[in-house]
Amino acid sequence: MKLKVFFAILLGRAVRLVSRILRRGGTDMPGRLALKLCPELLSVLARDVKSVAITGTNGKTTSARMIEQAFSDLGLNYFANRSGANLISGVTTEFLMNATLTGRPKKDYAVIECDEAAATKVFRQLKPRVVVVTNLFRDQLDRYGEVTHTLANIRRALQDAPEATLCLNADCSLTSSLALELKNRVVWYGVNEGAVPSRAKPVLSDATHCIRCQAEYEYSYVTYGHLGGFRCPRCGYSRRTPDYAVTDVVAQRLDGSEIVLSVRGEKHTVDVNLPALYNVYNAAGAVAAVTEMGFAPESAIRALASFHCGFGRMEEFRLGKAGARMMLVKNPAGCDQVLEFLQEVHEPFTLVVCLNDRGADGRDVSWIWDASFESLGALGSRLRRVIVSGDRAADMHVRIKYAGIEEARIEEQRDYEALVRELEGEEVPVFLMPTYTAMLELRQAVIRRVGGAEFWE
Repeated sequence: MKLKVFFAILLGRAVRLVSRILRRGGTDMPGRLALKLCPELLSVLARDVKSVAITGTNGKTTSARMIEQAFSDLGLNYFANRSGANLISGVTTEFLMNATLTGRPKKDYAVIECDEAAATKVFRQLKPRVVVVTNLFRDQLDRYGEVTHTLANIRRALQDAPEATLCLNADCSLTSSLALELKNRVVWYGVNEGAVPSRAKPVLSDATHCIRCQAEYEYSYVTYGHLGGFRCPRCGYSRRTPDYAVTDVVAQRLDGSEIVLSVRGEKHTVDVNLPALYNVYNAAGAVAAVTEMGFAPESAIRALASFHCGFGRMEEFRLGKAGARMMLVKNPAGCDQVLEFLQEVHEPFTLVVCLNDRGADGRDVSWIWDASFESLGALGSRLRRVIVSGDRAADMHVRIKYAGIEEARIEEQRDYEALVRELEGEEVPVFLMPTYTAMLELRQAVIRRVGGAEFWE
Protein backbone atom coordinates (compact mmCIF):
# COMPACT_ATOMS: atom_id res chain seq x y z
CA MET A 1 0.00 0.00 0.00
CA LYS A 2 2.81 2.42 0.86
CA LEU A 3 4.42 1.87 -2.54
CA LYS A 4 1.08 2.43 -4.28
CA VAL A 5 0.62 5.71 -2.41
CA PHE A 6 4.18 6.82 -3.23
CA PHE A 7 3.90 6.16 -6.96
CA ALA A 8 0.37 7.59 -7.18
CA ILE A 9 1.51 10.87 -5.59
CA LEU A 10 4.63 10.94 -7.77
CA LEU A 11 2.55 10.44 -10.92
CA GLY A 12 0.04 13.09 -9.89
CA ARG A 13 2.74 15.64 -9.20
CA ALA A 14 4.48 14.95 -12.51
CA VAL A 15 1.21 15.43 -14.41
CA ARG A 16 0.52 18.63 -12.47
CA LEU A 17 3.96 20.02 -13.33
CA VAL A 18 3.52 19.33 -17.03
CA SER A 19 0.00 20.81 -16.98
CA ARG A 20 1.19 24.02 -15.36
CA ILE A 21 4.07 24.35 -17.83
CA LEU A 22 1.51 24.03 -20.63
CA ARG A 23 -0.84 26.49 -18.83
CA ARG A 24 -3.58 23.83 -18.69
CA GLY A 25 -4.33 24.13 -14.98
CA GLY A 26 -3.78 20.53 -13.88
CA THR A 27 -6.67 20.61 -11.42
CA ASP A 28 -8.30 17.31 -12.35
CA MET A 29 -6.05 14.98 -14.38
CA PRO A 30 -3.36 14.47 -11.69
CA GLY A 31 -5.92 13.10 -9.25
CA ARG A 32 -7.70 11.07 -11.90
CA LEU A 33 -4.52 9.21 -12.88
CA ALA A 34 -3.34 8.86 -9.27
CA LEU A 35 -6.65 7.23 -8.31
CA LYS A 36 -6.21 4.65 -11.06
CA LEU A 37 -3.02 3.55 -9.34
CA CYS A 38 -4.44 3.81 -5.82
CA PRO A 39 -8.27 3.99 -5.67
CA GLU A 40 -8.27 4.70 -1.92
CA LEU A 41 -5.62 7.42 -2.16
CA LEU A 42 -7.87 10.21 -0.87
CA SER A 43 -8.67 8.29 2.33
CA VAL A 44 -4.93 7.95 3.03
CA LEU A 45 -4.16 11.62 2.34
CA ALA A 46 -7.19 12.98 4.22
CA ARG A 47 -6.72 10.87 7.35
CA ASP A 48 -5.01 13.56 9.47
CA VAL A 49 -6.51 16.65 7.85
CA LYS A 50 -9.41 18.50 9.49
CA SER A 51 -11.74 19.22 6.58
CA VAL A 52 -14.83 21.32 6.07
CA ALA A 53 -16.85 20.38 2.98
CA ILE A 54 -19.47 22.40 1.12
CA THR A 55 -22.04 20.86 -1.19
CA GLY A 56 -25.46 21.77 -2.63
CA THR A 57 -26.79 23.23 -5.86
CA ASN A 58 -25.92 26.93 -5.62
CA GLY A 59 -23.35 28.81 -3.55
CA LYS A 60 -20.64 26.17 -3.06
CA THR A 61 -17.72 28.17 -4.46
CA THR A 62 -18.61 31.44 -2.77
CA SER A 63 -19.27 29.76 0.59
CA ALA A 64 -15.90 27.98 0.33
CA ARG A 65 -14.09 31.26 -0.39
CA MET A 66 -15.73 32.88 2.65
CA ILE A 67 -14.61 30.02 4.90
CA GLU A 68 -11.16 30.04 3.34
CA GLN A 69 -10.75 33.75 4.09
CA ALA A 70 -11.63 33.12 7.73
CA PHE A 71 -9.03 30.32 7.91
CA SER A 72 -6.46 32.61 6.32
CA ASP A 73 -7.21 35.43 8.77
CA LEU A 74 -6.89 32.96 11.65
CA GLY A 75 -3.42 32.01 10.43
CA LEU A 76 -4.35 28.37 9.94
CA ASN A 77 -2.21 26.04 7.87
CA TYR A 78 -4.79 25.05 5.24
CA PHE A 79 -5.44 24.42 1.55
CA ALA A 80 -8.54 24.50 -0.67
CA ASN A 81 -9.71 23.36 -4.10
CA ARG A 82 -10.32 26.96 -5.14
CA SER A 83 -10.20 26.12 -8.87
CA GLY A 84 -13.67 24.60 -8.56
CA ALA A 85 -12.45 21.09 -9.47
CA ASN A 86 -14.95 19.45 -7.15
CA LEU A 87 -15.19 15.83 -8.30
CA ILE A 88 -13.17 13.17 -6.48
CA SER A 89 -10.34 13.59 -9.00
CA GLY A 90 -10.06 17.33 -8.36
CA VAL A 91 -10.29 16.91 -4.59
CA THR A 92 -7.61 14.21 -4.68
CA THR A 93 -5.36 16.47 -6.77
CA GLU A 94 -5.39 19.12 -4.03
CA PHE A 95 -4.64 16.58 -1.33
CA LEU A 96 -1.73 14.96 -3.18
CA MET A 97 -0.23 18.39 -3.90
CA ASN A 98 -0.38 19.14 -0.17
CA ALA A 99 1.20 15.91 1.06
CA THR A 100 4.67 14.43 1.18
CA LEU A 101 5.59 11.61 -1.19
CA THR A 102 4.82 9.16 1.61
CA GLY A 103 1.30 10.56 2.01
CA ARG A 104 1.84 12.61 5.15
CA PRO A 105 -0.17 15.87 5.09
CA LYS A 106 1.75 19.14 4.96
CA LYS A 107 -1.21 21.17 6.23
CA ASP A 108 -3.70 20.80 9.06
CA TYR A 109 -6.96 22.01 7.51
CA ALA A 110 -8.77 21.81 4.18
CA VAL A 111 -11.72 23.69 2.68
CA ILE A 112 -13.33 21.43 0.08
CA GLU A 113 -16.09 22.30 -2.35
CA CYS A 114 -17.79 19.07 -3.44
CA ASP A 115 -20.10 18.38 -6.37
CA GLU A 116 -23.46 17.00 -5.26
CA ALA A 117 -23.26 13.93 -7.49
CA ALA A 118 -19.65 13.23 -6.45
CA ALA A 119 -20.32 13.49 -2.70
CA THR A 120 -21.00 9.75 -2.39
CA LYS A 121 -17.44 9.02 -3.51
CA VAL A 122 -15.74 11.97 -1.82
CA PHE A 123 -17.23 11.93 1.70
CA ARG A 124 -16.57 8.22 2.20
CA GLN A 125 -12.83 8.88 1.88
CA LEU A 126 -12.65 12.50 3.06
CA LYS A 127 -14.48 12.06 6.41
CA PRO A 128 -15.07 15.82 6.85
CA ARG A 129 -15.45 17.37 10.31
CA VAL A 130 -18.14 19.84 9.13
CA VAL A 131 -20.39 19.75 6.05
CA VAL A 132 -22.38 22.74 4.77
CA VAL A 133 -25.35 21.89 2.53
CA THR A 134 -26.33 25.17 0.87
CA ASN A 135 -29.62 24.41 -0.93
CA LEU A 136 -31.16 22.06 -3.48
CA PHE A 137 -32.63 23.26 -6.76
CA ARG A 138 -33.40 21.63 -10.10
CA ASP A 139 -30.12 21.70 -12.02
CA GLN A 140 -28.74 19.85 -15.07
CA LEU A 141 -31.55 17.28 -15.26
CA ASP A 142 -29.60 15.19 -17.79
CA ARG A 143 -26.77 14.77 -15.26
CA TYR A 144 -28.34 14.93 -11.79
CA GLY A 145 -31.88 13.82 -12.57
CA GLU A 146 -34.73 15.16 -10.47
CA VAL A 147 -33.82 17.20 -7.41
CA THR A 148 -34.93 14.37 -5.12
CA HIS A 149 -32.27 12.18 -6.75
CA THR A 150 -29.63 14.78 -5.82
CA LEU A 151 -31.01 14.83 -2.28
CA ALA A 152 -30.70 11.03 -2.09
CA ASN A 153 -27.07 11.26 -3.30
CA ILE A 154 -26.16 13.70 -0.55
CA ARG A 155 -27.99 11.64 2.07
CA ARG A 156 -26.05 8.51 1.08
CA ALA A 157 -22.81 10.47 1.15
CA LEU A 158 -23.48 11.77 4.67
CA GLN A 159 -24.26 8.27 5.91
CA ASP A 160 -20.56 7.59 5.29
CA ALA A 161 -19.59 10.63 7.39
CA PRO A 162 -21.57 10.10 10.62
CA GLU A 163 -19.13 12.13 12.72
CA ALA A 164 -19.56 15.28 10.62
CA THR A 165 -21.52 18.23 12.01
CA LEU A 166 -24.07 19.31 9.40
CA CYS A 167 -24.78 22.99 8.74
CA LEU A 168 -28.15 22.85 6.98
CA ASN A 169 -30.14 25.62 5.32
CA ALA A 170 -33.27 25.78 7.47
CA ASP A 171 -35.20 27.61 4.74
CA CYS A 172 -34.82 24.84 2.15
CA SER A 173 -37.35 22.08 2.77
CA LEU A 174 -35.25 19.61 0.77
CA THR A 175 -31.96 20.36 2.53
CA SER A 176 -33.66 20.36 5.94
CA SER A 177 -35.08 16.90 5.33
CA LEU A 178 -31.58 15.42 5.62
CA ALA A 179 -31.93 15.74 9.39
CA LEU A 180 -34.98 13.47 9.39
CA GLU A 181 -32.97 10.32 8.66
CA LEU A 182 -29.36 11.06 9.57
CA LYS A 183 -27.83 10.67 13.02
CA ASN A 184 -25.30 13.49 12.56
CA ARG A 185 -25.23 16.49 14.84
CA VAL A 186 -27.09 19.30 13.02
CA VAL A 187 -27.04 23.09 13.25
CA TRP A 188 -29.27 25.35 11.18
CA TYR A 189 -28.84 28.65 9.36
CA GLY A 190 -31.33 30.80 7.47
CA VAL A 191 -33.01 34.15 6.86
CA ASN A 192 -35.79 34.97 9.29
CA GLU A 193 -39.19 36.35 8.39
CA GLY A 194 -39.09 40.14 8.11
CA ALA A 195 -35.37 40.31 7.34
CA VAL A 196 -36.07 41.04 3.67
CA PRO A 197 -39.19 41.86 1.64
CA SER A 198 -40.83 38.52 0.91
CA ARG A 199 -43.63 36.82 -0.97
CA ALA A 200 -46.50 34.83 0.45
CA LYS A 201 -46.01 31.93 -2.01
CA PRO A 202 -43.15 30.73 -4.19
CA VAL A 203 -43.19 31.97 -7.80
CA LEU A 204 -40.79 29.26 -8.93
CA SER A 205 -40.59 26.17 -6.73
CA ASP A 206 -38.70 22.90 -6.99
CA ALA A 207 -40.37 21.64 -3.80
CA THR A 208 -44.08 22.33 -3.81
CA HIS A 209 -45.12 19.27 -1.78
CA CYS A 210 -43.99 17.78 1.50
CA ILE A 211 -41.00 15.48 1.26
CA ARG A 212 -42.62 13.22 3.89
CA CYS A 213 -46.34 13.00 3.09
CA GLN A 214 -46.78 14.83 -0.26
CA ALA A 215 -49.25 17.42 1.04
CA GLU A 216 -48.79 20.90 -0.44
CA TYR A 217 -46.62 23.19 1.67
CA GLU A 218 -47.95 26.36 3.25
CA TYR A 219 -45.61 29.36 3.62
CA SER A 220 -45.50 32.20 6.12
CA TYR A 221 -42.96 33.94 3.85
CA VAL A 222 -40.70 33.22 0.83
CA THR A 223 -37.24 34.68 0.20
CA TYR A 224 -36.58 33.18 -3.25
CA GLY A 225 -37.30 29.95 -5.10
CA HIS A 226 -38.82 27.56 -2.55
CA LEU A 227 -36.79 28.97 0.36
CA GLY A 228 -38.61 30.42 3.33
CA GLY A 229 -40.99 29.62 6.16
CA PHE A 230 -42.42 26.34 4.87
CA ARG A 231 -44.83 24.13 6.80
CA CYS A 232 -46.73 20.97 5.94
CA PRO A 233 -50.35 21.27 7.15
CA ARG A 234 -50.76 17.48 7.26
CA CYS A 235 -47.70 16.00 9.02
CA GLY A 236 -46.25 19.15 10.60
CA TYR A 237 -42.82 19.01 8.93
CA SER A 238 -41.63 22.62 8.96
CA ARG A 239 -38.76 25.07 8.96
CA ARG A 240 -36.48 24.76 11.98
CA THR A 241 -35.44 27.80 14.02
CA PRO A 242 -31.91 28.67 12.84
CA ASP A 243 -28.96 28.72 15.23
CA TYR A 244 -27.35 31.17 12.79
CA ALA A 245 -30.16 33.51 11.73
CA VAL A 246 -30.14 36.59 9.52
CA THR A 247 -32.62 38.78 11.40
CA ASP A 248 -32.31 41.91 9.24
CA VAL A 249 -30.86 42.89 5.90
CA VAL A 250 -30.14 46.52 6.67
CA ALA A 251 -28.88 47.50 3.23
CA GLN A 252 -28.34 45.85 -0.16
CA ARG A 253 -25.84 47.63 -2.38
CA LEU A 254 -24.33 46.84 -5.75
CA ASP A 255 -21.07 45.97 -4.00
CA GLY A 256 -22.43 44.14 -0.95
CA SER A 257 -24.91 43.91 1.90
CA GLU A 258 -25.12 44.94 5.54
CA ILE A 259 -26.94 42.39 7.67
CA VAL A 260 -27.68 41.53 11.28
CA LEU A 261 -26.72 37.94 12.08
CA SER A 262 -27.80 36.24 15.28
CA VAL A 263 -25.35 33.54 16.37
CA ARG A 264 -27.14 31.44 18.99
CA GLY A 265 -28.98 34.55 20.17
CA GLU A 266 -26.06 36.98 20.09
CA LYS A 267 -26.51 39.63 17.39
CA HIS A 268 -23.69 40.87 15.14
CA THR A 269 -23.69 43.56 12.47
CA VAL A 270 -22.04 42.02 9.41
CA ASP A 271 -20.72 43.51 6.18
CA VAL A 272 -20.85 41.05 3.25
CA ASN A 273 -18.72 42.30 0.38
CA LEU A 274 -20.82 40.67 -2.34
CA PRO A 275 -24.34 41.75 -3.36
CA ALA A 276 -27.56 39.71 -3.71
CA LEU A 277 -29.67 37.75 -1.26
CA TYR A 278 -28.16 34.38 -2.14
CA ASN A 279 -24.80 35.66 -0.87
CA VAL A 280 -26.47 36.56 2.42
CA TYR A 281 -27.36 32.87 2.74
CA ASN A 282 -23.78 31.92 1.81
CA ALA A 283 -22.47 34.25 4.51
CA ALA A 284 -24.68 32.73 7.22
CA GLY A 285 -23.63 29.22 6.23
CA ALA A 286 -19.95 30.20 6.25
CA VAL A 287 -20.18 31.65 9.76
CA ALA A 288 -21.88 28.45 10.89
CA ALA A 289 -19.12 26.30 9.37
CA VAL A 290 -16.22 28.24 10.87
CA THR A 291 -17.87 28.33 14.29
CA GLU A 292 -18.66 24.60 14.22
CA MET A 293 -15.02 23.91 13.32
CA GLY A 294 -14.25 25.32 16.77
CA PHE A 295 -13.39 28.96 16.09
CA ALA A 296 -15.00 32.18 17.30
CA PRO A 297 -17.81 33.41 15.00
CA GLU A 298 -16.14 36.84 14.94
CA SER A 299 -13.36 35.30 12.82
CA ALA A 300 -15.80 34.43 10.05
CA ILE A 301 -17.74 37.68 10.43
CA ARG A 302 -14.60 39.77 9.85
CA ALA A 303 -13.68 37.63 6.83
CA LEU A 304 -17.00 38.35 5.11
CA ALA A 305 -15.98 41.96 4.58
CA SER A 306 -12.70 41.13 2.84
CA PHE A 307 -12.86 37.74 1.14
CA HIS A 308 -12.16 37.40 -2.58
CA CYS A 309 -15.07 35.98 -4.57
CA GLY A 310 -14.65 32.78 -6.53
CA PHE A 311 -13.95 33.11 -10.23
CA GLY A 312 -17.07 34.02 -12.18
CA ARG A 313 -19.14 34.56 -9.04
CA MET A 314 -19.85 38.31 -8.99
CA GLU A 315 -16.23 38.72 -10.12
CA GLU A 316 -15.19 42.21 -11.24
CA PHE A 317 -12.94 43.13 -14.18
CA ARG A 318 -11.56 46.40 -15.50
CA LEU A 319 -13.32 45.90 -18.79
CA GLY A 320 -14.85 48.93 -20.45
CA LYS A 321 -14.81 52.42 -19.07
CA ALA A 322 -17.18 51.60 -16.19
CA GLY A 323 -16.04 48.05 -15.43
CA ALA A 324 -17.68 44.64 -15.76
CA ARG A 325 -19.02 42.04 -13.35
CA MET A 326 -19.30 38.33 -14.21
CA MET A 327 -22.15 36.32 -12.66
CA LEU A 328 -22.34 32.57 -13.34
CA VAL A 329 -25.84 31.20 -14.00
CA LYS A 330 -26.77 27.53 -14.37
CA ASN A 331 -30.38 26.99 -13.32
CA PRO A 332 -33.67 28.91 -13.00
CA ALA A 333 -33.36 29.73 -9.29
CA GLY A 334 -29.82 31.11 -9.54
CA CYS A 335 -30.62 32.96 -12.75
CA ASP A 336 -33.65 34.61 -11.12
CA GLN A 337 -31.47 35.86 -8.29
CA VAL A 338 -29.08 37.47 -10.77
CA LEU A 339 -32.01 39.02 -12.65
CA GLU A 340 -33.35 40.33 -9.33
CA PHE A 341 -29.94 41.85 -8.59
CA LEU A 342 -30.06 43.66 -11.95
CA GLN A 343 -33.31 45.33 -10.87
CA GLU A 344 -31.24 47.21 -8.28
CA VAL A 345 -28.92 48.69 -10.92
CA HIS A 346 -30.19 52.25 -11.27
CA GLU A 347 -27.93 53.40 -14.09
CA PRO A 348 -27.81 52.35 -17.77
CA PHE A 349 -25.89 49.14 -18.43
CA THR A 350 -25.16 46.47 -21.05
CA LEU A 351 -26.04 42.82 -20.44
CA VAL A 352 -24.20 39.88 -22.00
CA VAL A 353 -25.81 36.42 -21.73
CA CYS A 354 -23.74 33.39 -22.82
CA LEU A 355 -25.46 30.00 -23.09
CA ASN A 356 -23.64 26.70 -23.65
CA ASP A 357 -24.99 23.14 -23.53
CA ARG A 358 -21.85 21.11 -22.93
CA GLY A 359 -21.47 18.35 -20.34
CA ALA A 360 -20.60 20.67 -17.45
CA ASP A 361 -23.49 23.01 -18.30
CA GLY A 362 -26.18 20.39 -18.82
CA ARG A 363 -27.31 19.43 -22.31
CA ASP A 364 -30.90 20.50 -21.69
CA VAL A 365 -31.22 24.29 -21.97
CA SER A 366 -35.00 24.37 -21.61
CA TRP A 367 -34.47 25.81 -18.12
CA ILE A 368 -34.05 29.26 -19.65
CA TRP A 369 -37.83 29.33 -20.21
CA ASP A 370 -38.41 28.85 -16.47
CA ALA A 371 -36.13 31.75 -15.52
CA SER A 372 -37.82 35.16 -15.22
CA PHE A 373 -36.16 37.00 -18.10
CA GLU A 374 -39.41 38.95 -18.42
CA SER A 375 -38.15 41.07 -15.52
CA LEU A 376 -35.67 42.66 -17.94
CA GLY A 377 -38.59 44.53 -19.48
CA ALA A 378 -39.10 46.43 -16.22
CA LEU A 379 -35.62 47.94 -16.57
CA GLY A 380 -36.76 50.17 -19.45
CA SER A 381 -34.06 52.44 -20.83
CA ARG A 382 -31.60 51.34 -18.13
CA LEU A 383 -31.02 48.19 -20.21
CA ARG A 384 -29.09 49.69 -23.10
CA ARG A 385 -28.68 46.45 -25.05
CA VAL A 386 -28.41 42.68 -24.65
CA ILE A 387 -25.64 40.73 -26.35
CA VAL A 388 -26.16 36.96 -26.60
CA SER A 389 -23.29 34.55 -27.13
CA GLY A 390 -22.22 30.94 -26.63
CA ASP A 391 -22.99 27.69 -28.44
CA ARG A 392 -26.74 28.23 -27.98
CA ALA A 393 -26.77 31.97 -28.66
CA ALA A 394 -29.71 31.58 -31.06
CA ASP A 395 -31.83 29.94 -28.32
CA MET A 396 -31.00 32.73 -25.92
CA HIS A 397 -31.78 35.32 -28.60
CA VAL A 398 -35.27 33.85 -28.96
CA ARG A 399 -35.74 33.72 -25.16
CA ILE A 400 -34.76 37.37 -24.71
CA LYS A 401 -37.03 38.39 -27.58
CA TYR A 402 -40.00 36.52 -26.08
CA ALA A 403 -39.23 38.16 -22.73
CA GLY A 404 -40.32 41.42 -24.35
CA ILE A 405 -37.00 43.04 -25.30
CA GLU A 406 -37.12 44.78 -28.67
CA GLU A 407 -35.20 43.07 -31.48
CA ALA A 408 -33.25 46.29 -32.07
CA ARG A 409 -31.66 45.97 -28.62
CA ILE A 410 -30.57 42.33 -29.04
CA GLU A 411 -27.27 41.43 -30.71
CA GLU A 412 -25.45 38.13 -31.33
CA GLN A 413 -21.67 37.79 -31.02
CA ARG A 414 -20.30 34.25 -30.85
CA ASP A 415 -16.61 35.18 -31.00
CA TYR A 416 -15.47 35.87 -27.41
CA GLU A 417 -12.33 37.72 -28.46
CA ALA A 418 -14.36 40.04 -30.68
CA LEU A 419 -16.93 40.42 -27.91
CA VAL A 420 -14.30 41.49 -25.39
CA ARG A 421 -12.78 43.98 -27.85
CA GLU A 422 -16.22 45.46 -28.39
CA LEU A 423 -16.92 45.70 -24.66
CA GLU A 424 -13.66 47.58 -24.08
CA GLY A 425 -15.30 50.61 -25.63
CA GLU A 426 -18.44 50.48 -23.48
CA GLU A 427 -19.21 53.69 -21.60
CA VAL A 428 -21.67 52.02 -19.20
CA PRO A 429 -21.22 49.11 -16.75
CA VAL A 430 -21.29 45.64 -18.26
CA PHE A 431 -22.85 42.58 -16.61
CA LEU A 432 -21.82 39.17 -17.93
CA MET A 433 -24.15 36.18 -17.36
CA PRO A 434 -22.49 33.00 -18.68
CA THR A 435 -23.18 29.34 -18.03
CA TYR A 436 -20.24 27.31 -16.70
CA THR A 437 -18.20 26.39 -19.78
CA ALA A 438 -19.03 29.72 -21.40
CA MET A 439 -17.74 31.41 -18.25
CA LEU A 440 -14.40 29.60 -18.50
CA GLU A 441 -13.90 30.59 -22.13
CA LEU A 442 -15.19 34.14 -21.81
CA ARG A 443 -13.14 34.69 -18.66
CA GLN A 444 -9.99 33.58 -20.48
CA ALA A 445 -10.71 36.06 -23.26
CA VAL A 446 -11.25 38.81 -20.69
CA ILE A 447 -8.05 38.22 -18.70
CA ARG A 448 -5.99 37.96 -21.90
CA ARG A 449 -7.22 41.43 -22.75
CA VAL A 450 -7.38 43.24 -19.39
CA GLY A 451 -5.48 40.97 -16.98
CA GLY A 452 -6.52 38.88 -14.00
CA ALA A 453 -5.72 35.63 -12.22
CA GLU A 454 -6.07 32.21 -13.80
CA PHE A 455 -9.03 30.20 -12.51
CA TRP A 456 -6.80 27.91 -10.42
CA GLU A 457 -4.95 30.76 -8.69
